Amino acid sequence: MSFLTGLKDSKGGRPAVLALVVLLQTSAAVFFVANVVNEGSEDGLGPQLWMQALVTLALIVGVVLGTLELRRALSHQQAQDATIAKASGEMHQVIQAQFEAWHLSTAERDVAYLALKGLDVAEIASARNAAPGTVRAQLSAIYSKAGISGRAQFAAHFVEDLLAEGLPGEPAAS
Repeated sequence: MSFLTGLKDSKGGRPAVLALVVLLQTSAAVFFVANVVNEGSEDGLGPQLWMQALVTLALIVGVVLGTLELRRALSHQQAQDATIAKASGEMHQVIQAQFEAWHLSTAERDVAYLALKGLDVAEIASARNAAPGTVRAQLSAIYSKAGISGRAQFAAHFVEDLLAEGLPGEPAAS
């Protein structure tokens, strides 16, 4: 991933702030380098100009370190995004496998997904263009096939699976 692509794809926050700081530092460094060169050519290298040159050098080092930190932050964010995507994909596979084990119909799977996403009966009915009574009946069938008593146990079943197996990239519990 290129530096600019990574910054463009970042979701704001720390990378954007670091980029702004590096940009401001770079602008200041360019100004001070030009100032040191200009004064050095006019007045020679006196003690004050040496001090300005050292401070300018420190600013340039700050720009380099800020750029390295920005690259590290972008790389870290990319790794986190990949982990989240992998966990999401693995959770989807866990859910699919459980729906298959419970022998849910296609309509029941759709309703079950929407229920897992937190939609209530009316929202599920609206999303599926179905009557609320139909959705309640489908939820009852899902809970019956799953051997659970309601929505809280239904959601907890999948959260327990996720917590028991850990997230991708985590070290295994010993």
